[in-house]
Amino acid sequence: MLKRASGVLLHVSTLPGLYGEGAFGDEARRFVDLLQKAGFRYWQTLPFCLPDMVNSPYKSFSAFSLNPNFIDLPTLQKEGLLTEDELRSAAQERPWACEFERLSKERLPLLQKAAARFTDEAALAAFLKAHPHTADFCRFMALKTANGGAVWQEWTGSEPDADALRLWQVTQYLAFKQWTEIKAYANARGVEIIGDIPIYVDLDSADVWASPELFRLNETGYPAEVAGVPPDYFAEDGQLWGNPLYDWDEMQRDSYRWWRERIGFMTELFDGVRIDHFRGVESYYAIPATEKTARNGVWKKGPGMALVNALKEVAGDTLLIAEDLGDITPEVCELVKESGFPGMRVLQFAFLGDPGSPHLPHNYDNHAVAYTGTHDNNTLLGYVWSLDENTRKTVLQYFGYTGEHWDACYDTILQGMLRSHAGVVVFPIQDLLHYGADTRLNKPGEAEGNWSFRVTAAQLGTVDAEKLRRWNELYGRI
Repeated sequence: MLKRASGVLLHVSTLPGLYGEGAFGDEARRFVDLLQKAGFRYWQTLPFCLPDMVNSPYKSFSAFSLNPNFIDLPTLQKEGLLTEDELRSAAQERPWACEFERLSKERLPLLQKAAARFTDEAALAAFLKAHPHTADFCRFMALKTANGGAVWQEWTGSEPDADALRLWQVTQYLAFKQWTEIKAYANARGVEIIGDIPIYVDLDSADVWASPELFRLNETGYPAEVAGVPPDYFAEDGQLWGNPLYDWDEMQRDSYRWWRERIGFMTELFDGVRIDHFRGVESYYAIPATEKTARNGVWKKGPGMALVNALKEVAGDTLLIAEDLGDITPEVCELVKESGFPGMRVLQFAFLGDPGSPHLPHNYDNHAVAYTGTHDNNTLLGYVWSLDENTRKTVLQYFGYTGEHWDACYDTILQGMLRSHAGVVVFPIQDLLHYGADTRLNKPGEAEGNWSFRVTAAQLGTVDAEKLRRWNELYGRI
């Protein structure tokens, strides 16, 4: 049974700040203070790993990496790793969106200066020894630099670039250290952090480079089939992710050691973990690598409870959430039930015409984590605006909204979610702010224009924490 609670979904990149993207600094602490004041127990984030070229945290150079853009620059300045002039040079030009293009050009050269001044070699060595996969990532990135940025299958040089190696080792240590302090601050105030595991890794990653035998690759290091999902609510052509598929038979030979180490790394960072695309554990969608869309894939059997049991042994009491959305079969439902992991319920999937939908709040059970929307959905305001008139009337009637102006219905819907039987209810920060579709974080199937939304300190200051605390108390979530 889940203890009744609630939380807020906000990625670190979305936090306020002065340096182009949210970070592990005082703004994160102030957000924790807001959650505590409002009676929320959970802060849910997206993956912390280094994002890809279109800034998606769901495709990375390593599952065991942390995004160096999250390093708090004022903290580095206080520690003597940056000068005041260097800190001023990093000041952002716009506070309401991540400055990805500028960061891609300027942030690592700035952090290189900090790495050159770093002197705590004993702490760095201990960190790398305790996190061998992260150490592999640092070497991978330094080899990539030495090979002109080429994919690992095309490398000719075997010596890593020394400056790049130092940069990645120090920045991974600093990011880990800063986040550990933020997590301790949150936990001391009764706030727990839920992280996120993308089920797959990128082909051009330290994970595949270091252990190619764990993936279904040919003799040249490339896959014949890749990951994705078939056509669904989000995308009529499906989603062609392009990730390499796991060789589950090979992984089973050492009792899923790589996955055990991955979940162990995550439990260091977080108090709970959402496992993205959990249905892929039961069956995964394999698409020929030559395809241009995801329409022509086939489902193949996954590891099922063998992997689940391996994860549970490592996770212990850590909350593991199964993202059981998408093309869900009875077999997937049975796996989620047998795993003991709470599944997900998403309000925006509730009114598609199925009266028995598990996403309708009256069908929620305690062992579920319910959301008004996820990072892949529209905001609540954007969703209600996008509905046809009849469906909108149904939604308003369902939640008992009787106001004269339907565009004032959002608080009523939020309260309805908190009132439900779901053990945990999570709201994206945009929904607490009543923000529209222009603040949506991601549109699945569209590579460009995602992930950049940020809030300012002034905007977070408009959140009525006292009202939210009354609601959390009224519905037994404190």
